[in-house]
Amino acid sequence: MTMTRHPERPYLDLLEQALTSGDERIDRTGVGTRSLFGAMLRFDLSGGVVPILTTKRVYWKTAVKEMLWFLTGDTNLQPLLRENVRIWTDWPLARYRRETHDPISQEAFERRILEDNAFAGQWGDLGPVYGKQWRRWLGADGSEVDQIAEVLRLLRTNPASRRILFHAWNPADLAAMALPPCHMVYQYHVTSGGRLNCLLFQRSCDLLLGAPFNFVGATALQLMLAQQADLEPGELVWVGGDVHLYLNHVDQAREQIGRQPRPWPRMRLLRRPDGIDGYQIGDFEVTGYDPHPPIRADVAV
Repeated sequence: MTMTRHPERPYLDLLEQALTSGDERIDRTGVGTRSLFGAMLRFDLSGGVVPILTTKRVYWKTAVKEMLWFLTGDTNLQPLLRENVRIWTDWPLARYRRETHDPISQEAFERRILEDNAFAGQWGDLGPVYGKQWRRWLGADGSEVDQIAEVLRLLRTNPASRRILFHAWNPADLAAMALPPCHMVYQYHVTSGGRLNCLLFQRSCDLLLGAPFNFVGATALQLMLAQQADLEPGELVWVGGDVHLYLNHVDQAREQIGRQPRPWPRMRLLRRPDGIDGYQIGDFEVTGYDPHPPIRADVAV
């Protein structure tokens, strides 16, 4: 009898490949990486099964909240912190410390962002990052383009189009961003049977910390778009450019690779809002998630 390979295995194999044969070099952060160039993972979302890794706990609600924040078009840290999402704090905190020479703690910095709107306006803004480009791309004529709205329009009116995509790599705005977009391009494909597939191209991927969140965020978006366009979720195809393991994540990667994957959970939407902007974190239900314990690792800034 042929044993079915666990769908988490290709990710673990990619992590191991980076660990054992990645090109070791110094990167932008100064931490150093073991890097591979060009990778692909495929996840079947039909039936509600979703790629929330089980070989360590992934805080899936944080990833979904981040995606919902992107969809609002907001670029300030404050709404994220109100939702207890701290994954973007490192970059504005580093800028604040660098420019003011104030060795403020992360906790104190986040408290000021939450309590002081003027401080949040000055130091909590991340520049024209994902949400700005997705929902308010500035055209040469001064008009704003809502790429998400256009994706939904095409899914509903011309599902065979090969132009159903949006992206965030705006060269004119890169210098003003706290972090240039890593997950750059999302392209969608509708099968004749009414399944919505997504190909996500990610130019740069922190395999240990970033990839698990990117899988969840892209999945959540795919479920929302499918529901809004009366389609069923199909396949999520993840493509990485420079995929890397930071040198301060090596021990954590070894620990994760040594764990046995458990059955993947299921995700479903509990209601259908009137539009893509109506979703809230309470609309997402995940069942059957029984992961191994979390693995602690520091973000390279």
